[in-house]
Amino acid sequence: MGKTGVQINEEVKKDAMRLAIEENMSYREVARRLGIRNKIQVEVWVKWQQEGRAIEQEAFHKGRPKTKLTRLEEEIALKAEIAYLKKLYPNQHRE
Repeated sequence: MGKTGVQINEEVKKDAMRLAIEENMSYREVARRLGIRNKIQVEVWVKWQQEGRAIEQEAFHKGRPKTKLTRLEEEIALKAEIAYLKKLYPNQHRE
C-alpha cells in the first residue's frame, strides 16, 4: 500500500500543469514522468489552474464543522437540559 498525505512541492505541480497544457501530454504520461502516483492529481491541478484557483493542496474536511460555545450559550443549553429532565422525571428533583 502507498503512503498517504505525500506533499508535492509547488514546482513539480507547475511542471505537471505546463506539460499537460503546453506540451499536450496526457495526464498519465505527466504523472509517470514526474513520479506522481496518481494521474487524477495532475488532472485536478490543471482544472484548478483553469478555474484560476491556487494550486496548494486543499484539506478535505469531513463531517460537521466544530463549534465553540460561548459561556452563555453553554449555560442556556444546560438550563434547557435541566428543564427537560425535570419534566421527564418530575418526582426526582428537589427544590
